[in-house]
Amino acid sequence: MSNAQNMSSLANLKPLRSGTPPAPLSGRLTVPGDKSISHRALMFGALAVGTTEITGLLEGEDVLRTAAAMRQLGATVEQLAPGRWRVAGRGVGGLTEPADVLDMGNSGTAARLLCGLLAGHPIFSVMTGDASLRSRPMKRVTVPLALTGAQFQTREGGRLPLAVQGAAEPLPLDYVVPVPSAQVKSACLLAGLCARGTTRIVEREPTRDHTENMLRHFGATVRVADTAEGRVIELEGQPELVAAPILVPGDPSSAAFLLVAALLVPGSALVVENVGLNPLRTGLFATLREMGARLTVQNARVEGGEPVGDILAEYGPLHGVDVPPERAPSMIDEYPILAVAAAAAQGETRMRGLAELRVKESDRLAATHDLLAANGIQARVEGDDLIVQGTAGAIPGGGLVATHMDHRLAMSALVMGLASRAPVAVDDAGFIDTSFPGFAGLVNQAAGGAAITAA
Repeated sequence: MSNAQNMSSLANLKPLRSGTPPAPLSGRLTVPGDKSISHRALMFGALAVGTTEITGLLEGEDVLRTAAAMRQLGATVEQLAPGRWRVAGRGVGGLTEPADVLDMGNSGTAARLLCGLLAGHPIFSVMTGDASLRSRPMKRVTVPLALTGAQFQTREGGRLPLAVQGAAEPLPLDYVVPVPSAQVKSACLLAGLCARGTTRIVEREPTRDHTENMLRHFGATVRVADTAEGRVIELEGQPELVAAPILVPGDPSSAAFLLVAALLVPGSALVVENVGLNPLRTGLFATLREMGARLTVQNARVEGGEPVGDILAEYGPLHGVDVPPERAPSMIDEYPILAVAAAAAQGETRMRGLAELRVKESDRLAATHDLLAANGIQARVEGDDLIVQGTAGAIPGGGLVATHMDHRLAMSALVMGLASRAPVAVDDAGFIDTSFPGFAGLVNQAAGGAAITAA
């Protein structure tokens, strides 16, 4: 890279730092809409007959990329007001060939789900993304989707850019997902919508079931059964999906950062409202309670087929725990912020079975270890396990964390700084807006002042 290019790259960075807040975190806040549900709402709206009204859509960069892709594929997608969107769909099998490359930015969820959607349509398309997404493997979805008759061409290692020639008459899949992945399962089900017959997917460990819930919401026939083989999902192909309103709950993965901050900052008592509580997404909350966290669900209810509630988090001491590997699918995005909680706890915390973290926005397992080490925390990686030695509330801090274009690492580091003896800085927080626009402002609002500032 030339000196001019290097200077330009540095100029685009958004370094932030966080330190002891002016006051304990308090009040009532809401977080942006659930990212997983937002992606799916736009995609299913594009596949439905009629007009789907979406309320609470996450308007982060990742989801906006999905909205743009649905427009390129022929759906009418428009914003009515902040968080309120309308999608006029094309019907199952009705998407049209895009005139240009589909750019999915930083969103692995959008890219992998879109592979499934494109596999079932007899159209040609090319997909790319930013530098981080182009480094992430796509074989986990392209290998099973090729069994439908779709053809995929990728760079070496199954990486983007990726070309797809969808199947003219896609075959239904009968596929056992080898590693727990809601993205792989969902991509296979999306392809199955366009296939004649029954698509059958088996997952040995249950993963988030937003796709199954939304398929039913739009009128598809979906059967789910727990068997000796695992959880079996069957989808009847070529349904007529009918437009239906969607209310997107607050993203529990986003709420996690505010809740953990309140657990760690002395004197805090903070309520995060309207949080999605799907049981296949709440592994972090279960783990935090095992650590002694004071988390209370208030106003529990069901909205749009998804359980929702308000969560009160109150400061208190935490202790280390052993997190079993089978819990990973229900909290796969929350391990960096759990590591921060573990750093503040008393005793050792072992997080088991984190192989999936190696293929996130970064090698998130190694990067989480480095985040801890940079701030004086004793931690080690053994195989696919992360072991953290807690400080009983005495995190040294003072580090500069390399975020590797990973929004969850950036937010986790900034939460750590709120509860550390010395401020914590991140080299680039620009990617936070991909999933949690307004994060720093919400923290500062809860803290009654500038706890997170420009570095």
